[in-house]
Amino acid sequence: MRTIENYGNLIGRILISIIFLMAGISKISGYDGTVGYMEAMGIPGQLLPLVILTEIAGALAIIVGFKTRIVAFLLAGFTVLSALIFHADFTDQMQSILFMKNIAIAGGFMFLVANGAGYVSIDNGMPKKSN
Repeated sequence: MRTIENYGNLIGRILISIIFLMAGISKISGYDGTVGYMEAMGIPGQLLPLVILTEIAGALAIIVGFKTRIVAFLLAGFTVLSALIFHADFTDQMQSILFMKNIAIAGGFMFLVANGAGYVSIDNGMPKKSN
């Protein structure tokens, strides 16, 4: 059972982070379109490099378990803020679903804030081989 706990945390960190890693990468390839969307929502396009850095660096930090509690707290806030800015049109069912998805992801990050990265992580010194 210890194996499930140890590696389940790693798998969970990968799964919750992949959406941010992929989103950050797609924003690079669709940079101009993303700037246009942000500006249409009242957000300055000059913030896009910071958004990309947040998504990619945050995802990688969570995956490897580096400063997990802090990064998870920041990504939870980023995710809630994104939900409020981009998905708060509750008259549109798709936007309501995306809003709730963001809230659920923020909840997952709060589990990381509360419990840390787990066994297979930089925060834990990575698994140590016993002699």
